Amino acid sequence: MGRLFGTDGVRGVANADLTAELALGLSVAAAHVLAETGTFEGHRPTAVVGRDPRASGEFLESAVVAGLASAGVDVLRVGVLPTPAVAYLTGALGADLGVMLSASHNPMPDNGVKFFARGGQKLADELEDRIETRYAAHRGGQPWDRPTGTGVGRVRTYDEGFDNYVAHLIGVLPNRLDGLKVVLDEANGAASRVSPEAFARAGAEVVTIAADPDGLNINDGCGSTHLDLLKAAVVENGADLGIAHDGDADRCLAVDASGQEVDGDQILTVLALAMRDGGRLRKNTVVATVMSNLGFKLALEREGIELRQTAVGDRYVLEAMKEEGFALGGEQSGHVIILDHATTGDGTLTGLMLAARIAATGRPLAELAAAMERLPQVLINVPDVDKTRVASSAELAAAVTEAERELGATGRVLLRPSGTEPLVRVMVEAPDIEQARSVGERLADVVKSALG
Repeated sequence: MGRLFGTDGVRGVANADLTAELALGLSVAAAHVLAETGTFEGHRPTAVVGRDPRASGEFLESAVVAGLASAGVDVLRVGVLPTPAVAYLTGALGADLGVMLSASHNPMPDNGVKFFARGGQKLADELEDRIETRYAAHRGGQPWDRPTGTGVGRVRTYDEGFDNYVAHLIGVLPNRLDGLKVVLDEANGAASRVSPEAFARAGAEVVTIAADPDGLNINDGCGSTHLDLLKAAVVENGADLGIAHDGDADRCLAVDASGQEVDGDQILTVLALAMRDGGRLRKNTVVATVMSNLGFKLALEREGIELRQTAVGDRYVLEAMKEEGFALGGEQSGHVIILDHATTGDGTLTGLMLAARIAATGRPLAELAAAMERLPQVLINVPDVDKTRVASSAELAAAVTEAERELGATGRVLLRPSGTEPLVRVMVEAPDIEQARSVGERLADVVKSALG
């Protein structure tokens, strides 16, 4: 059995890779491991369990709840809510564990199990490893220690989770959204009720699209990975902006009044300036990954704001933020973490904060986003190469040095081995698209010859 936990929980095709038996077993293993760490010491343990609206979430949720209750954990079922809502409620309710069933932006047949520790924090890698080890031992014949009688967990529905989370979102807004018209693309996902309710309570006029989940249509041609519907709806409705979430609403992309995309880097720029002006940008620093557009770095430099870059993945962004006490971080894909108000990326919170900046300044989103100019970016995947030799190839190093000399301070080169496939990603940014494409193709050829 290969490693089950990836960068964001355990994912796979539901009922094929991710079965009810696996979900149940992981839940029991998690309860046992947390008990051994002293997490449950001195009290009866409680877990918050939520899911996105995928059809497979119905049976997987039942499996997780059964596993936890059989291990002596009381369960609060919060139903269909975004991932950041489950994280928030885990902390707000003083629960010992949170479990979210979702595969985020992945297509409907996929699903996933993600655990949160006490406080709504991501489970540490060491604990994930111990959960895997305990689950593997059980599959190898080691029986579970099962409570009986009054020791078994109790299960109840916690409908108050919806209102508690929405109230939290409204409570942290710096100002109301009165006068704004917003189109929300909910990806037929977990925020289909939450996000419209939050924006409406904050004073915005709300138009929704893809907000009618049926268990099968999540992320289907809509949401943050398919922006065409939102672009058209914003223009058609004469809205001030559009907000797009993914299936579990931990990310947010935007569209301005003319239908132009505003990506995660631009959203981070707008929020960084707002937080700096409000005295909330701790250490005057934003955290982002190495995949952020060079225009983002240049924009922050012009404003006197520091940029701390990490490896690709919101988990690395979050680690840097927590270790060094930064308040804002995120990814180009729209994962934005506002650490004063959330323990993970929160798409609804991000959209609300972006809209609040528009309302407070009276400036349109296009003008605010223009603080950052996106440099043309070319990304080329080079397959069937030995990705392990990227850092050691002298031929490749010489080609990169030459490309960087040609591009100068207004361009950038990044070679990144894929984490899951035998390929290398070549990314080039330059002042114009033709130069970026030319340099990118030349480097891709060198990757093929040097690492093929």
